[in-house]
Amino acid sequence: MHERPIGGKNSPKYKRAHSVNFDLHKERIKRIQDHLKEGEILLLYGASHLIRNRDVEYKFRQNSDFFYITGIQESDSIFYATKYETGMFCLPKDKEKEIWTGIRLGKKKIKALLDLTNTFDNTEFSEKIESILVGNHTLYYAFGESEKRDSFLTQICKKVSDRTRDGRIAPETIARPNFLHEWRLKKSYDEIEIIKKAVEITKQGHLSLLKETKITHNEFELVSILEREYLKFGAWGGGYGHIVASGQNSCILHYVDNDRSLTKDSIVLVDSGAEFQGYTADVTRVFPTSAQFLPEQRIIYDVVLAAQKNAIQLCKIGTVFQEIHEKTVRFLSDCLLQMGFLKGSLDKVIEKAEYKKFYMHKTSHFLGMDVHDVGKYFLNGKSRKLEEGFLLTIEPGLYFDPNDVSIPKSFRGIGIRIEDDVLVTKKGPVNLTESIPKEVGEIEAIRREALLV
Repeated sequence: MHERPIGGKNSPKYKRAHSVNFDLHKERIKRIQDHLKEGEILLLYGASHLIRNRDVEYKFRQNSDFFYITGIQESDSIFYATKYETGMFCLPKDKEKEIWTGIRLGKKKIKALLDLTNTFDNTEFSEKIESILVGNHTLYYAFGESEKRDSFLTQICKKVSDRTRDGRIAPETIARPNFLHEWRLKKSYDEIEIIKKAVEITKQGHLSLLKETKITHNEFELVSILEREYLKFGAWGGGYGHIVASGQNSCILHYVDNDRSLTKDSIVLVDSGAEFQGYTADVTRVFPTSAQFLPEQRIIYDVVLAAQKNAIQLCKIGTVFQEIHEKTVRFLSDCLLQMGFLKGSLDKVIEKAEYKKFYMHKTSHFLGMDVHDVGKYFLNGKSRKLEEGFLLTIEPGLYFDPNDVSIPKSFRGIGIRIEDDVLVTKKGPVNLTESIPKEVGEIEAIRREALLV
């Protein structure tokens, strides 16, 4: 799980994502069995290949819960566990298909890798699932993600329930396995080490953009630089769709077209993180297409950076999650009032949510295997407190609508967001992405060198 870099001491090159520490996954399977009570069963479906068009598939990415528990990267697998039994249905060995799509692990090898009680070919699932469910009153299963699966499993449960005269019971309760998401929320040492590698690869991508971007480029050329660096250093690719938004596109929060030509004296907002061994970074940086920020761009950048630094310091054990956003809103609203973009009292601006004209998203979200990772933000109706091992983004921003004539023309079309990945520890917040340049002096120095100014 914590593999050494390939090459020299400071090289960021790592082994690719299919290098898996199965001892760790055996520990997680044991933890599941310890957690489950008698009469409870967990069923996890792996991902299937999805069709992009006709007979062309999208790049395969395993279901996060399934990979977290099993470490198996093959498609169409199904894992189950009770207090006393574990098993998996997996792709059958098939020499002809393996010639086309690669060698499959097969049920014997998977059984040995994970010390499972049983393994079967996935073609046997429909035949065997009934007997596996019998005797369990509660089924933990991610219902609502597939109508076909939901219908199949509820029919099986009903079929068994209709035969109570035989002394057989079937699950009467179906619950989402949210306990897995609480486990995933608190990052272990092994997970943090992987995330650090994802961050290091992400850094290579962002640095390359700072050094290589020219005015003559198009946004999609910048995307290609990111993908090149991520793949070169062993990442799966981006953990989510790259956002490379230049000029007024920086005001579109989830801009994905990435097809606009860069222009002089504009900015480029890049929201992109590499995924490594199932875990993703999530970083946003902004830099000028020229050698330095224009005065108006710098004003807004400084405000957002100050807000971000304040918010990062709040990422401590015991801080209420919602407090981070509320204090960030208050700081940004006060700055907008002082700059004349908003009018009235600070309390009224916040009460009426007038700040949302410039800041319409939240300040933070959990991060891990999924970019918007699992875990409850509220417990018993109240925003939860941060705990050791939580990993969250801090990403305040300000966006000035390019078509809003009430905004001074020199500010229209400026969108600034700065995002880092922060780990909550006993010693306080640890910014895992701190080494990716975000200070104005750092950014402008790299840009001057890149443009030979």
